Amino acid sequence: MFTGIVTGTGTVTGITTDPGKGLAVLTLKAPGHTQDLGLGGSLAVNGVCLTATALDGDTLSVDVMGETLERTTTGQLAEGSTVNLERCTPAGARLDGHVVQGHVDAVGSVLAREDHGQWTTFRISVPDAYAPLTAEKGSIALDGISLTLTAVSPADAPAGGHWVEVGIIPITLAETTMGSRRVGDRINIEVDVLAKYVARLNAFGGRN
Repeated sequence: MFTGIVTGTGTVTGITTDPGKGLAVLTLKAPGHTQDLGLGGSLAVNGVCLTATALDGDTLSVDVMGETLERTTTGQLAEGSTVNLERCTPAGARLDGHVVQGHVDAVGSVLAREDHGQWTTFRISVPDAYAPLTAEKGSIALDGISLTLTAVSPADAPAGGHWVEVGIIPITLAETTMGSRRVGDRINIEVDVLAKYVARLNAFGGRN
């Protein structure tokens, strides 16, 4: 489990793909995030929970399976890409963000960015299937960053026209990849896990 409080950024130093197996191996330089990690340990990379398969100082490798490549922006990373990092949350730690699983639901795009001096507003597209799982003042993780939704598209928005908005303060812009995001950039989206379970229960119509 994660909290969506990004603790630093890392750099992609290599990526190899095996199309036949639908697998990619990602190598990252992750200063401050490998101590006591251990093989099999979890690290959120742009909000995607990945498992360390090799370690060498502050460099690690992770395997990325086809499902993850398909559902996230991980397959678009290249050597030199900057990524958000977060270690999993230890028991008893403060939950400063919200419950984030590292299970990205979908990918959205930056539709608009507006700088207000002391904060910046981003509007992000959301696939229609996930729009009902968003709510004003609710939580969302964008590229692994725990954020509060300041506005959402109306329920009767046309197909393909759903979006969410978030306001981001300067320290978050400086300490994460959001500072470099521009219109058209793609972003990993993880909606609130509680909303997903409520939607699943409703789909069964209250049946036991």
